[in-house]
Amino acid sequence: MSTTLIRGGDVITMDDATHAAPVRTDIRISDGRITQIGPDLQAQPGEEVIDARGLLITPGFVNAHTHSWEYFFKGRYDNLPLELWMLGSYPILGAGRMSPDLIRLRSLMFAMESMKAGVTTLIDDVLETPGQDADQLAAVVDAYADIGIRANVSGHVINRPFVDTLPFVADWLPDDLVREVRAMPTLTADEYLDFSRAAFERHHGTAGGRIRYMLAPSGPQRCTDDLIVGATQLAVQHDAEVHVHVLETKTQAVTGDELYGGRTLVQHLDEIGALSERTTFAHGIWVTDDDIERIARAGVSVSHNAISNLKLGSGILPWRRYRDAGVNLGLGTDGCSSSDSPRLMDVMKTAALLHKISEPDFERWPTAPEVLSAATIGGARSGVLDHAVGSLEVGKRADLVMFDTETLAFMPRNHLENQLVYSENGSSIVRVMVDGVVTVENGRLTQIDEGAVIAAFREEMPAIREEQDRLDEINAVFAPAFARMHAETSARAMPVNRWSGDESAWVREAAAV
Repeated sequence: MSTTLIRGGDVITMDDATHAAPVRTDIRISDGRITQIGPDLQAQPGEEVIDARGLLITPGFVNAHTHSWEYFFKGRYDNLPLELWMLGSYPILGAGRMSPDLIRLRSLMFAMESMKAGVTTLIDDVLETPGQDADQLAAVVDAYADIGIRANVSGHVINRPFVDTLPFVADWLPDDLVREVRAMPTLTADEYLDFSRAAFERHHGTAGGRIRYMLAPSGPQRCTDDLIVGATQLAVQHDAEVHVHVLETKTQAVTGDELYGGRTLVQHLDEIGALSERTTFAHGIWVTDDDIERIARAGVSVSHNAISNLKLGSGILPWRRYRDAGVNLGLGTDGCSSSDSPRLMDVMKTAALLHKISEPDFERWPTAPEVLSAATIGGARSGVLDHAVGSLEVGKRADLVMFDTETLAFMPRNHLENQLVYSENGSSIVRVMVDGVVTVENGRLTQIDEGAVIAAFREEMPAIREEQDRLDEINAVFAPAFARMHAETSARAMPVNRWSGDESAWVREAAAV
């Protein structure tokens, strides 16, 4: 049995006792699991001892919502709202099947950058266009198994014609184009659930338990009710996550109004029995107070993707209202096309700052401990992983990050938890461990040849860019109707305004005067 003793570090446990307050203590790891935490632990014969004096040790960060698929699009698009941006990143027409070899390379690039920035768990909502097959899913899983990261990996599905998932556009597009989109093959609910059953059997709990499959109906407006309900029920059988995009934009709020006779998307999901403690909503911005109550009552988690929400102009999540209602929050980067980086520490700082400007009552602003909770145990809970990771506690897996506190980011040493959120960007990371295995050491990945992966990626980029240019040209035909739709939905009066934040009674009272 291999054991490691980490001695003398300042530890943020995120447990119920000390939470985000650093404590000077030791950690013993045996076969990938934390077996002891306490001061002055004595080294055992043959045990590896890590001198952690001057180090800050935290749980590994959990990226509670991301799309590794978008790695090829990093830095490509700007100043586009979600629905227009999707025409590039998620092209409706013209996409061909991506090879498993290229998907493996893409996944390795994404995981390398994530793990070097302290992310030890990915909630990776993987979508392939025009559709995902078993070999493509296996390529993602194999990449993550090899690099040593922990991941929930999805089969993402849309099984309604895309022009029917948005308000108005089917009436504004040429008839032949609408017919072409509606004629494209889509999965039935049974086909998707069969695919998922096979994925559970093949991948769930592999790589020593690090890899899990999750179900991912894209959104209530994009999937049939029987598929969403079936996915929710299948998740119970496998104790797995169901990951759903809900109310990311005002357009989606209008969509619910149009599709479901004035009911919100959350109301609809609640009424069909598709909310549970295994459900995570990605984004959850344009929610009403009634929506938040339903989310809280069902135990649904919400991933807050602050940078992506800002870049796409989607709106400001009601942080304090969720927290007051007892809703579990995680943090996500979203994909590299809408955030341009998988660094979760960027999201931590943004989330801590954003709500200070949308909420004038400073006593309701996010605290650094709350943000750290969302980046660790909150994300783990959203992924149905909090029994294993998200905090440093006896019995949990040894997923952790070590920061050098002698760097400029931590000078002068004041409140380490505050400096971790506001001052550090990952440059002080000296070691990352997953399952007790060192995966990053002084900026170097230990499980794969980073240089070889990057070299292979560079060789592929000219062909990737050429294909992206081709798809942009094909899908530009949708842009005028989508832009018109965005203008129409933006102008519609709604019960909430998540562009202004509208989080406090002060704002509501001022608006009524």
